[in-house]
Amino acid sequence: MQYQDYYSLLGVSKSASADEIKKAYRKLAVKYHPDKNPNNKEAEDKFKQINEAYEVLGDPEKRKKYDTLGANWKQYEQSGYSGNPFGGQAGNNAGGQYYQFQGDPSEFFGGGGSGFSDFFEAFFGGMGGKKTKSRNPFGSSQYESKPSDLTGDVTITLQEAYSGTERLISTGTEKIKLNIKPGAYEGLQLKAKGKGMKNNTGKAGDLFINVHVQPNAVFTRKENDLYMDLQVDVFTLLLGGKQEVITLGGKISLTLPECSANGKVMRLKSKGMPVYNQPGTFGDLYITLHALIPQKLSAKQKSLLAEAKNVA
Repeated sequence: MQYQDYYSLLGVSKSASADEIKKAYRKLAVKYHPDKNPNNKEAEDKFKQINEAYEVLGDPEKRKKYDTLGANWKQYEQSGYSGNPFGGQAGNNAGGQYYQFQGDPSEFFGGGGSGFSDFFEAFFGGMGGKKTKSRNPFGSSQYESKPSDLTGDVTITLQEAYSGTERLISTGTEKIKLNIKPGAYEGLQLKAKGKGMKNNTGKAGDLFINVHVQPNAVFTRKENDLYMDLQVDVFTLLLGGKQEVITLGGKISLTLPECSANGKVMRLKSKGMPVYNQPGTFGDLYITLHALIPQKLSAKQKSLLAEAKNVA
């Protein structure tokens, strides 16, 4: 029975975190998946090995026992596989101290028939999962592993978040059209059920997509409200009038009252962002007015301003 170095199979260190192990497994599973490597026996064997490695390292209980086994494997092997690396009655041999195992190692871990290696069969066959008569690319009844979820990221513009958009996502084995509804926000997570990695019997996990929204040069978003600055010439601020404003929803005409102050904030109700998953509901748009002072005055403008100053 040959010892299986599951850490080397996944290309991670023994101190790797659960997330690092999962990430390494997903990357290799996509690379060696039978759907991407038809009629490739070497890829099939590799896929089977990394699947077995993740069965152990992806489960905290199995990983703990496996790490204990790794530290004792050499003396266990020297004892002719009669030692129990996880405890039992102590004894001695030429190779040093080992532990006498009461019975077959497979009795300690559970029954066999997993379809994985003899090593896995002897030590991890009954510690989780379930037996199935379904067939995978490697044939015969086997141990059923857990389906794995996939995660990904998409980045959209604020305009796309306002209007809604689509993205084509590749999982490595298929392309999925992702619909992003109006009102999408930074940190939104979308779920595509059954679009994750398949296990060794064909059952699939889920796909989770994290949405990121790019900053916008004009608008600042705070939840469902939008904020913007608007430069207005000083004469329109003083006299009042119409001012065109380009919003994410299109052009609107803003009516300014006479003597609008520099820095005045105007609220346009329901002109902000759509509320996600609430069609027809919007936040507000807040516009801060900034006086645009002309760089040069005509003679007539000077005269009128001087007259207005004297009247005041």
